Amino acid sequence: MAFLKNRTSFFVIGGLVILALVGLFGSFTANPAGFIQRIAIIALIGLAIYFLVRKFSISSPQKKEQRAFLKAAKKSKKRLQQKSGDATMKSSSLGTLTTLKKSNKTKKKSPAHLTVIDGKKGKKKNRASF
Repeated sequence: MAFLKNRTSFFVIGGLVILALVGLFGSFTANPAGFIQRIAIIALIGLAIYFLVRKFSISSPQKKEQRAFLKAAKKSKKRLQQKSGDATMKSSSLGTLTTLKKSNKTKKKSPAHLTVIDGKKGKKKNRASF
């Protein structure tokens, strides 16, 4: 039975395609300029819909990654500009070596938040010898 269903749908679709081709040929022979004009209008409308859908559709992951990359690049550039600006100010305002040492001492490193996990250190692992 499934074989007959596929066969009938094949004939129905084939018949529709043949009728469409006959209609296109008849329209082209009756009014070639109008036929070409209709095809051009359909193509333009299709392109307009395609570009609108692409523009307003959900952005792809590549676009998101590109935006994230550009944002990070801007931040990095701004940070480098601030550092270079600070370096020129420091070099001009440095009077002695002691002020440089004091400024280095005032900077604190953030403490490493590490914890010790007690394990079974006395027990030897049972390894197979090869």
